[in-house]
Amino acid sequence: MILVWPVIIPLAAATLLLLLRKWDGLVRWGSVAFAVALLFAGVVLLDTVLRDGPVAAQLGGWAAPFGITLVADLLSAAMVLITGIVAVAVTIYGLTEIDRTEGWHGHHALVHALLAGVCGAFLTGDIFNLYVWFEVMLIASFGLLVVGGTKKQADGAVKYVGLNLIATLAFLSGVGLLYGIAGTLNMADLGLRLEGRQEETAVLVSAVLLLFAFGAKAAMFPVFFWLPASYHTPSVTTSALFSALLTKVGVYALIRVFTLIYDLDVPLIQSILLYGAILTMVVGVLGAAAQNHFRRILSFHIISQIGYMVLGLALATPAAMLGAIFYLFHHIIVKANLFLIAGAARRMTGSEELKLTGGLYAARPLLAVLFLIPAFSLAGIPPLSGFWAKFLIVDAGLQLRDWLSVIAALGVGLLTIYSMSKIWLEVFWKPHPDGPDAVMGKVPLPMLLPIIALAILTLVIGLAAGIFVDAALVATEQILNPEAYIEAVLGAN
Repeated sequence: MILVWPVIIPLAAATLLLLLRKWDGLVRWGSVAFAVALLFAGVVLLDTVLRDGPVAAQLGGWAAPFGITLVADLLSAAMVLITGIVAVAVTIYGLTEIDRTEGWHGHHALVHALLAGVCGAFLTGDIFNLYVWFEVMLIASFGLLVVGGTKKQADGAVKYVGLNLIATLAFLSGVGLLYGIAGTLNMADLGLRLEGRQEETAVLVSAVLLLFAFGAKAAMFPVFFWLPASYHTPSVTTSALFSALLTKVGVYALIRVFTLIYDLDVPLIQSILLYGAILTMVVGVLGAAAQNHFRRILSFHIISQIGYMVLGLALATPAAMLGAIFYLFHHIIVKANLFLIAGAARRMTGSEELKLTGGLYAARPLLAVLFLIPAFSLAGIPPLSGFWAKFLIVDAGLQLRDWLSVIAALGVGLLTIYSMSKIWLEVFWKPHPDGPDAVMGKVPLPMLLPIIALAILTLVIGLAAGIFVDAALVATEQILNPEAYIEAVLGAN
């Protein structure tokens, strides 16, 4: 039953918060309460998986592979827990940022609908239901993009939805091919039925279609342009939620499907992933270097960092997969925090354009220090979490003597330092162009608390990296040796 709660809680929240939206205070605090409940469900689920190994449940009264399967191994349970952490952070932050009008138009309900889609994607054991949860996320995220009603938001939403609909068509086509090939949609069952058939033309075509679909969701090169066109347009609360979770669901789907169903040793698939990852890293970081808008810089850095995760998958060794999974954990926390800090900086300085900001180090030194923690982590400065994430990926590349991957990873890290330094110099270090009095007010406590909490978590992951690396190692072993996952699904009737 514990597998159902991470989906039921946000679905119930979305329904109730929409019905009660005229009571603004009740809806705001109710949103926080439901997020805390989701976090608690994630803790219980992770504890269950740590004690018992992968767990599965069959819904609808049908046994696997015919019924609706929910399944959690360590990776999916950890992702649900991290989703709960982000949910609590953004809902508390939104107590100050989200106004009554946005609340009336359904912001709080849409946030929890999105969380339901994210958790459903992490827990589903059926590839068609993975598509269903992706569509739940798409609908909710589109609503969050346009809830403010501005022309800029509408423009970003159109670009966002346009490419995602193309990805949806590719996803459905790939799923249809898989069903025609194997006669099943259960992912554990597909893994067994496609064993030894990876070089068949139909199997390869389905793999490429799904790779395109998940790559688009993850903002891989060349289907990434929807992200920097849209992520800076909604509220900061929404941007932080998107940046933390949406592309990571795409990466999670890549890891799950291309280890459980498909074989990474197939040259075509590995080549697409490898060169796609390198180009994603390079294009993303160059885009960030060219920007002068706080959230647009951060948006391009999402793309470059996704490249590291996909590179870990593409290198296809246990060490590289370990790096990809650890990177996934670290990046969600760091990126959410950077977007929250961007919102606080805009509130203080009145703009997100770097040339129009400044003076925050002198006026708000605590916020400046809190920015340095996730910024240094993103850039890979030791001993923060980003250093260990990059170290694991680079070390895996060195073991394989894949010099192109190593050079790209190190070079992108250096350019990331450049972008973070540009933000520091423009927003925090230089004086405000309108004088010190232009830095307005203080950071409200509901904004400051999530930023502090996520910064502390970043420090903990970096300073106690061994614990998290050990957890990622167990998750890696379960991913690369999915016998326990398959047994949990097909044996849980």
